[in-house]
Amino acid sequence: MGYLRYGQHQPFQFDDRTLTHLRVVITGKFVLQESFVFTWTDEGLQRSIWMHPSHTLTFEFESAETPPVNREWIELLMGLANSPAGLRLAKEPEGHGHDSHH
Repeated sequence: MGYLRYGQHQPFQFDDRTLTHLRVVITGKFVLQESFVFTWTDEGLQRSIWMHPSHTLTFEFESAETPPVNREWIELLMGLANSPAGLRLAKEPEGHGHDSHH
């Protein structure tokens, strides 16, 4: 399990595989200087935070190894991040799409 630390907020815990995919999507948005809302469910609670590129963002992984990236999941998450409702943590699509490149 790893952590997403955003600004002065408490750290938010995600498994390394999910965190890897969130890192790709969130940093992609920040490189473009785009803000968005990020919503997920944590311990039965729905959480939403406003993500803005001017805030400090840290990804901390339990493992030194980066999990393989599922391009289909990246495309799904990026599509959500670009929508008016913002990024929602959707389940990883099953099947194809795993890519061993980091």
